Amino acid sequence: MAILENTDAGLFCPAGGFHIDPLRPVDRALITHGHADHARAGHRAVMATAQTLDIMAIRYGEAFAGVRQVATPTRIGDVDVSFHPAGHVLGSAQIHISGRTGSVTISGDYSRTANPACAPFQPVPADIFVTEATFGLPVFRHPDPLDEIGKLLASVAAQPERAHLVGAYALGKAQRVIMLLRDAGWDAPIYIHGALQRLCDYHIAQGIPLGDLRPATIDRSTKAQFAGQIILGPPSAFAATWAQRFPDPVICFASGWMQVRARARQRGVELPLVISDHVDWPDLTRTITELNPAETWVTHGREDAVIRWCDLQQRAARPLRLAGYDDEAEA
Repeated sequence: MAILENTDAGLFCPAGGFHIDPLRPVDRALITHGHADHARAGHRAVMATAQTLDIMAIRYGEAFAGVRQVATPTRIGDVDVSFHPAGHVLGSAQIHISGRTGSVTISGDYSRTANPACAPFQPVPADIFVTEATFGLPVFRHPDPLDEIGKLLASVAAQPERAHLVGAYALGKAQRVIMLLRDAGWDAPIYIHGALQRLCDYHIAQGIPLGDLRPATIDRSTKAQFAGQIILGPPSAFAATWAQRFPDPVICFASGWMQVRARARQRGVELPLVISDHVDWPDLTRTITELNPAETWVTHGREDAVIRWCDLQQRAARPLRLAGYDDEAEA
């Protein structure tokens, strides 16, 4: 019996009777992190880190699953299961499974770059390593995120009459941008769209020092007060009239995809910020080399290039071709 099977609902461990990040409601789900393409509501039972369970409750309501269980090293059926930090967002974890037929580490989404808003990636060797490949092309080499924040602060200093609006996804990216700003010395208030409030409040409750955050509410009488300020909001809000309420806004977007100039132009981004919560090509290939698995499975992303690299390195690899995971939404 294989330790993992690729099913219509996603990865399934038959010896344990559970799915990992399933694509539809199942009896028992192990969840790597709280992004919507990995963490879905409606499962009969969910195991995840305490923070991921909290985040799912914030996003989906307290009744998001029939039973919830905080992840601890445990035995499920005929396999041993443990969760290990993935460095992606708060609460994100890799899932390690070991049994009679071998061991596997499912990375979920992961990053090797230091992120002050979550625990750092922990290498977990196994016979099989399941890696994401969101940025699985040699062209993707992410710059130092503090350098990108430096570009934002330089633009604010050069254009004090304008508001700088930064598109950042509500879970993970927004809090990381805020922490990077704080680390770079920005002590002023940071204004946030209402869609970011609950998750920012949760990060603060978990000990992440986001500093002075204020609602980005505006009317005609307060418009001028936002000149020279930094405002964060979900990318969806930038397509609405909300963004145009601010004084001559500089539209920014924090994402690994901002390395692709055509995507920045399509979104009307004036100041692209290449800040990603996923591994780029050098970190992806470095991770495979360090872990040295007997086999690498590649999923949701640029699978073919990673498979080709593994072939050239004489490493066994296979694409999973899992549908239903968004390789752009939270990048």
